Amino acid sequence: MWAYILRRLVQAIITLFIITIVCFILTRLSSDPMAQYANRPGLTAADKERIRHQLGLDRTIPVAWIRWVGLPPETEKKIVDNSGLPIQYINWLGLALQGELGTSFFSKQPVSQLIAERLPLTLLLMATALTITVFIALGLGIVSAVKQYSLTDNIITALSFIGYSMPIFFIALGLMLIFAVQFKAWGLPYLPTGADVWNRRDMTELIRHMILPVSCLVIIQTAGYARYVRSSILEVLSLDYIRTARAKGLTERAVLYKHALRNAALPFITILGLDIPYLLSGAIVTESVYAWPGMGRLFWEYAQRGDFPVVLGVLLVVSAAVVVFSILTDLVYTFIDPRIRLG
Repeated sequence: MWAYILRRLVQAIITLFIITIVCFILTRLSSDPMAQYANRPGLTAADKERIRHQLGLDRTIPVAWIRWVGLPPETEKKIVDNSGLPIQYINWLGLALQGELGTSFFSKQPVSQLIAERLPLTLLLMATALTITVFIALGLGIVSAVKQYSLTDNIITALSFIGYSMPIFFIALGLMLIFAVQFKAWGLPYLPTGADVWNRRDMTELIRHMILPVSCLVIIQTAGYARYVRSSILEVLSLDYIRTARAKGLTERAVLYKHALRNAALPFITILGLDIPYLLSGAIVTESVYAWPGMGRLFWEYAQRGDFPVVLGVLLVVSAAVVVFSILTDLVYTFIDPRIRLG
């Protein structure tokens, strides 16, 4: 067990290192933070160079470092001009290893502070949605599998396909139109549409602002999870040891909950283990539509501005969570199914 954990930790470090390289390159090449200053009147070339220096966009290998090699001046200049991205990555990685994710180009706040402010609200929203989703999906999946091809199964299947096929922005805007706009027009108690201006210490207001985004996420996630649970249970119910358990005279409830469900839960745990890390990243569309001040909205707002320190900070947190939870998921397998041994 410990050898397996150590091996996975080494793999995790290598994986994170590769992920940071890819994310850094793609983020830096996808946008130019200086683009916002391009059309500002009165901004001279010297001013732009000063801003580039303040943002750390001009960091390259010093000429003195490579001059001792004795290369031609033209080759030295090419090396220096093309060394900006690697040097900036090394500087960023060195600070990240110390817990410093840099400073936002636009808000001038530390990236770690921005993430710390948004992360609790995202975890509250996404954890609530995931908890509700798991209970509903397990219930619907079990009922659908036990009553295979019945009217109940057909209804659950149809609703699952409808929910899974609808775009999340369509569901978000539809819920907003019905329960916020139309309910208000009809004189009924309506739900708020945005979370920008409200007292977060008021538990009643917090719950009211969470209802619509949580409902949106639950609809999308439940549709997929319920189908997955149904398929897993049906596959397990067809195995030989289930028929043996029935032949011994066990009730269908005992066969389902004591024998089938435990093994059927393994694939479901895999999906959950991969989805839980994305709680940290939030839901970009849902948080944007409902103005929920979470990680998804933070990522979207700063990505549009080309503020790559914030974008990289969010990507690093999510990537680390994915790697960690993938290891934890493998360890959970051993507790659920004793037949699995990690060598």
